[in-house]
Amino acid sequence: MKIGFARVSILVACVLYGNTANAEIKIGIVISASGPGSALGQPQLKTVAALPKEIGGEKVTYITLDDESDSTKGVQNARRLVIQDKVDVLVGSSLTPVTMPMLDVALESKTPLLSLAAATAIVQPMDEKRAWAFKVVPNDDLMAAAILKHIAKSGVKTLGYIGVSDGYGEGYYKEVSRLAPALGLTVTTHEVYARADTSVTGQALKVMSTYPDAVFIASAGTPAVLPQQALRERGYAGKIFQTHGVASEEFIKLGGANVEGAIFAGEAFTIAADLPTGDPFRRSTEEFVTAYEAANGQKPNMFAAHLWDVVALIGKAAPDALKTAKPGTTEFRAALRDALERGQNIYLNNGLSNMSKADHNGYDERSAFLIKVEGGKFRLAK
Repeated sequence: MKIGFARVSILVACVLYGNTANAEIKIGIVISASGPGSALGQPQLKTVAALPKEIGGEKVTYITLDDESDSTKGVQNARRLVIQDKVDVLVGSSLTPVTMPMLDVALESKTPLLSLAAATAIVQPMDEKRAWAFKVVPNDDLMAAAILKHIAKSGVKTLGYIGVSDGYGEGYYKEVSRLAPALGLTVTTHEVYARADTSVTGQALKVMSTYPDAVFIASAGTPAVLPQQALRERGYAGKIFQTHGVASEEFIKLGGANVEGAIFAGEAFTIAADLPTGDPFRRSTEEFVTAYEAANGQKPNMFAAHLWDVVALIGKAAPDALKTAKPGTTEFRAALRDALERGQNIYLNNGLSNMSKADHNGYDERSAFLIKVEGGKFRLAK
């Protein structure tokens, strides 16, 4: 897989890497194309071919590197991009644990970093490092609040918890445990597992031993199938809720009947076809899907949409930054960061973006949709 990825990366660099004049905008992309996060990174790798070749009237170079789902590799890649390739903006990583140490690189080099990962900790609390970091995936607290309100309204009183043992899972557990009491919910367990684990039977049995009305699973990609599969195979018949990290066809294909009925709060992209014709969220998704299919001959998933949305934000901000300075300069990077903070009412696959100096995620409840796995498809929950 690594050899194949290297060839694709070289091809992308060769095709898009043209004149190195200052007017050229360089975007460095670090994604988890291999390792446990490959279910997220591979679709993002394919998205590169669909990205715009010009932004603000200037040519764009995309330099794409694989972090192998490893935080050390992610930092190495980020440093190479800012020092050797002199990129104007960093994108990545696909995973929260890989993104977090990249914040230091963004601060040191004064380069905007737009993450493809999910955890709120990437952009909150706002401090010197996070002043250079932005995120297109909605924050844990927004999605957690939406799904927990639904859980409480459905009559659930006790809730078991299983999550991945990293920043994503722990970020969700923090929000679930914080919000649950006010909604009349009692969290009965706090079970964790690693993304690379091949079994979570022990955790599932511990959750079942507390006899919860429902179970909340905080995971992403295909690893999110394991807990739900283990619960169903051992006879758990209660409701199971997931997070927006499961919004990929691979989750449904791998989980099959075991994931049927799972409900989560997610982004408009996943259920765009259920939205009215002309809805601005639907239009954003249709634009992306058309470009992706033309480049790859197949439909994209939510993780691919993360990279498209990042570049859409850069596309909105770059024209203003270009009025201040030329690409390749410290002044341009700072102007781009400032312009990203001013972005308002931008409809993305991930939500309605309204950034500010205090909020580098920029979404509210209008960006959270209740979604259900029904008939082997993601559908807008009624």
